[in-house]
Amino acid sequence: MNPSPLRLAALGLMLAAMPVLAAPPFLVIAHRGASAERPEHTLEAYRLAIAQGADFIEPDLVPTRDGVLVARHENALSKSTDVAEHPEFAERRTRKVIDGVAVEDWFTEDFSLAELRRLRARETRPGERPGNVAYNDRFGIPTFAEVIALAESEGRRLGRPIGVYPETKHPTFFLHEGRHLDGRPIGLDTSALLLRDLQAAGFTDPTRVFIQSFELANLLRLHRKLMPAAGVDLPLVFLTGDTSGRAAAYGGSFGQPYDLAWNARQGKDLVAIYGAALVEAVPGFGVATGYAELLTPAALAALRPAIDGLGPWIPALLQATPAAPGAADPRPRIGEPAPWLATARSLGFVVHAYTLRPEPANLLLDAEGRPIDDQSLLLRLSEAGATGVFTDAPARAGSRR
Repeated sequence: MNPSPLRLAALGLMLAAMPVLAAPPFLVIAHRGASAERPEHTLEAYRLAIAQGADFIEPDLVPTRDGVLVARHENALSKSTDVAEHPEFAERRTRKVIDGVAVEDWFTEDFSLAELRRLRARETRPGERPGNVAYNDRFGIPTFAEVIALAESEGRRLGRPIGVYPETKHPTFFLHEGRHLDGRPIGLDTSALLLRDLQAAGFTDPTRVFIQSFELANLLRLHRKLMPAAGVDLPLVFLTGDTSGRAAAYGGSFGQPYDLAWNARQGKDLVAIYGAALVEAVPGFGVATGYAELLTPAALAALRPAIDGLGPWIPALLQATPAAPGAADPRPRIGEPAPWLATARSLGFVVHAYTLRPEPANLLLDAEGRPIDDQSLLLRLSEAGATGVFTDAPARAGSRR
């Protein structure tokens, strides 16, 4: 299925009509809001990001027990909320395996929205962002509908378009693998719920929405089935993780799309799910296929009819190498941009890299071992051909793009 004229026109308008896309066109995407200054995924973090000039705000989405999408980076709640201090929820703590990793926690899918309303948000990186701790317990957990409403109202107030850039978290877990606390299958299609909320709000302008995922099957399902059935055509972005073969050091499925490995292990028809062109483009397509294999010229060409953008991890995009054991500075050193970037741009993909963070512990080093501040790194990304960046500090990104 080729990109529709509507989608191609929308992407062209995105470059031509939006004032934020001055030459060179470069989007600033508020990663979980202005999360360097407020607890992430709160309306206050999103509102501050918009005030700082962000073009898009990014909510990660997970469902409640009653099928409402809320903004949390993970469905596990203890790191980002005060759930552990609520004795009425003590028995909700349980152990689940999510994308192959065992996690013991409280999970959004075991709470109704009304119950989640009792919880308060907390800073997830208190060691790196001690100033944000002062905002602990002040803010609640927003629904996706509330995030959309904020973008709409702030856009009207400021007289400029504000976009939303939602990510579906763990779609295979929620649709196929996961179970509620009582053992019932969760069985929620978070991609369909996402479209439901966008349509209910009338927020379906393709210049103001990107849908992103680290998994591929749900993006392809959106392209082939869900969006045509809903009568919308929104740009889709495939997020990619480690491409160096060192993903095991980061835990989970950071080196490959979890859905691909899961579907292969289940004996599913991979051609039916991913398409013959992609399966044929990647030798040995299946359980061992990683993000690196999906960024070859042949794979990118096969993906392009359905996928509009790529969201690479900055250390992978800039081919960073980890510090040697015992090095005085443990931060990775960047190299040259990965060769796939030029191929992706020639094929018409937008490339939105993640994540710029301003804290010293999160900076990368240059070839000489000197820290590269987030604003200088942004310039390097832009010069390399990236067309946007996810950042925890939108004000700093906007000042140098």
